[in-house]
Amino acid sequence: MHPEVRRMFSGWAVYVGDHLFLMLLDRAKHPLDNGVWLVLSEGTDPMDKKLRQDLPSLRAIQGLGGKIGHWLLIPADGADFEKEALRACDLILSHDPRLGRIPQSRR
Repeated sequence: MHPEVRRMFSGWAVYVGDHLFLMLLDRAKHPLDNGVWLVLSEGTDPMDKKLRQDLPSLRAIQGLGGKIGHWLLIPADGADFEKEALRACDLILSHDPRLGRIPQSRR
């Protein structure tokens, strides 16, 4: 894998090829949405039980107001933030089909 990191929405987006996998966000204005924003693949249910077992702290991103359901947050203030962030990276490295999608701008 050859990840590429780019600025996005006051954070840092991580792409592999054309696929966007996650964004890292840490901003004082919206602290409840700080952490790792994980991008689900098309067809992945945000309530997927196995995904919730793998990453139990996943939740909706408040700043998105429920408008974009394929982005979920591993909150930075979670008790197991580092563990879950590393687990998300492991899932990406293992090509987990539930994660990543090609944004409209790259299609």
